[in-house]
Amino acid sequence: MEELEQEQLQQLKKQLLQIRTELEKQLSNNKEAAGIVELDQSVIGRVTRMDAIQQQSMAVSTRNKARQRLKKVNLAISNFANGDYGYCRQCDEAIALLRLQAQPESSLCLSCQSKADNSSQRAP
Repeated sequence: MEELEQEQLQQLKKQLLQIRTELEKQLSNNKEAAGIVELDQSVIGRVTRMDAIQQQSMAVSTRNKARQRLKKVNLAISNFANGDYGYCRQCDEAIALLRLQAQPESSLCLSCQSKADNSSQRAP
């Protein structure tokens, strides 16, 4: 696999910074939606409360996924400083440019990611 050129690295870093900004904004915006649903409001009917709880649950799930991705993005950005960005943390080979363009926070090459996915599917 070929190493990334400086221009490609700069574009990927710019993309990561943009993703980080969007995720931070998303986390800030949906903080209230993920909060506790007040169940003792007499004005709200049972179905409406159930709907509110379901929406709150979805907001919490979305928030957790955004937090996890933000951690990966921040790690990828920090890898630029030590020259590790774009290399698989498993096999130390260069990660394909197309993979990084699709998911710039990737820390595994496609081969190692496939192996990791297969082993996690087999684990109980």
